Amino acid sequence: MPRLVAATLVFVSSAAVLVLEILAARLLAPYVGVTHEVYTASIGVILAGIAAGSWWGGRAADRVDPRGLLGPLIVAGGMLSFVTVPIVDTLGAGMRGAGATTTVIVTFATFFAPAAVLTAVTPAVIKIQLSSLAETGRVVGRLSAIGTAGAIVGVFATGFVLIAAWPTRPTIRGLAIGLIVGGAVVWGWLRPRPPQVGVLVLAVATGAFSFAASHPCAFESTYYCAYVTADPGRDDGYVLWLDTLRHSYVDLDDPTYLEFAYTGWFSDVITAIAPEGEPLNALHIGGGALTMPRYLRHAHPGSTSTVLELDELLVELAVDELGFTPGDDVETVTGDARMTIRRLQPARPFDLVIGDAFGGVAVPWHLATRPFAADIRTHMASDGLFVMNVLDHGSKAFLRAQIATVGAVFDHVAVISHPGAFARDGTVGGNHVVVASDTALPIDEIVAANRRRARVDEVLHGPAIDAWTAGAPVLTDDYAPVDQLLTPYPVAPTH
Repeated sequence: MPRLVAATLVFVSSAAVLVLEILAARLLAPYVGVTHEVYTASIGVILAGIAAGSWWGGRAADRVDPRGLLGPLIVAGGMLSFVTVPIVDTLGAGMRGAGATTTVIVTFATFFAPAAVLTAVTPAVIKIQLSSLAETGRVVGRLSAIGTAGAIVGVFATGFVLIAAWPTRPTIRGLAIGLIVGGAVVWGWLRPRPPQVGVLVLAVATGAFSFAASHPCAFESTYYCAYVTADPGRDDGYVLWLDTLRHSYVDLDDPTYLEFAYTGWFSDVITAIAPEGEPLNALHIGGGALTMPRYLRHAHPGSTSTVLELDELLVELAVDELGFTPGDDVETVTGDARMTIRRLQPARPFDLVIGDAFGGVAVPWHLATRPFAADIRTHMASDGLFVMNVLDHGSKAFLRAQIATVGAVFDHVAVISHPGAFARDGTVGGNHVVVASDTALPIDEIVAANRRRARVDEVLHGPAIDAWTAGAPVLTDDYAPVDQLLTPYPVAPTH
C-alpha cells in the first residue's frame, strides 16, 4: 500500500473517533444535561473503545489478511456512527435525571463500538506496511504519530468549526456517510470483489434509521439544544427549554407574571429594596428568555439592565420566538460572564445583581467561586444586593458550599427557599435563592413581600444560616467540584 494512502486511512479513522468523542456530549445533552460527569463518561468510553480496537485490530490483522479488513472496518465504523443518533434518541426519554452509572452505561452502548471498530484500522494498516522486522519501530512510530495528528485535527475541527457551523446530528450523519463511501472505495480497491449487496442494504438501513430518529431540538447552538413550548394552562405563557431544563418562563401579555418560584423570590428581594416600583440599575448573570429584565421594565419603570449571556442564540430566541422588544434600557453582552464582567464599565454601580446562569442543572463551576463573587462585588453599589439562583436537592451540599462561598465575600448572607427546605431529612429540594450584601439585609421587608404574594416560604439568615452551613467548603478556582456536590434531581427539573 502506498505510504500516502496508508497515512490517509490512519489519519481519517483516528480523526473520526475524536469527532465522535466531542459530539457525544452534545448528543447526550438534551437528555442528561451538560455536566463534568457527561464529559467524563464520553471521554472514558471512547478511550476504552480505542484500547479495545487497538488490541482487537492487532489480533485480527495477525490472523487474517489485513487487506481484507480495512474496507469492512471503515464501512462498519460509518454504519455504527449512523446508529449513535437513534440509540441516544430512543433511550433519551428514560435517561432524564440519570446518574453517573446510567450515563456511562448508555454512553458505552452508543459510542464504544464505533470507536473500537474505527481504531482497529490503524493496526491493520501497520500490518500491511511492515515488510520486515528491521523497520518495525519506524513504521509503527510514523503511523502512530499520524493517527495522533488525525485525532488532534478531529478535536480542533469539531470544537472550533463543526459545532458552530452545523447541528450535531447532521454532522454525525455526514461523518457516517463519508466513512461508508470511503470504506466502500477502499474495499473495492483492496479486494477482488466489492462490497456485497447485503452490506450496501445494511448501510442504507442504518442511514434511514438515523434520519428517522426524532429529537427535541428545535434550535441548536454551540452550547444548547433549545425549544419553546406553550403553557396549556395560560394563554400567553411560554417555556424555554434548554437541554433537560425548563429554563425560563414568560407571559407575553403580562411580563410581571413570574411562574417559577425562584423568580418570585427575586421579586420579593426587588420589592424589599425598591418599593413602589422605584427604578433599579441591574446586572443579570445569564439571560435565558430575559424574564427578569422584562419584569424590571414593567414593574419598575425606568430601570436599566445589563445582561451577560453566553449564548447568542438565546438572545435571538427571546426576540424572535418569545416577544422581547429590544430597547435602550436593556443591554445584552454575549460571551462568558467570567470574562465579560471584567470588561464592564457601567455608568454607575449596580443596585442589584441577579445570578441565574446554568449549564445543565448546575451553575457553571467558574461562576460559583469566590473570585467570581469578588468580581461581582466590585461592580455593586455599597448597599447593593446580589441574588443567586441555586438548584440542589437531598443534603444540599452544593447549596451549603455556595452560601459559604458568597459569605466569604459579602458581610451578610441569607437564603430563601420552600418550606422545609432546611430540615435535616433533606426531603424538600429544588430552587433556592441566595441573597448577599455588605449592608444589613432587609429580611423583614423580604418576608413581608413574600407574604403579600400569599407565600409562606422560608428565609434562613443570621446565626441559623451559620449553623446550617457549618463545615461547608468555600469554592475557589482551584477547587470547585460543583457537579459532584450536587445531589440527584427529579425528572425534568425546573431550574
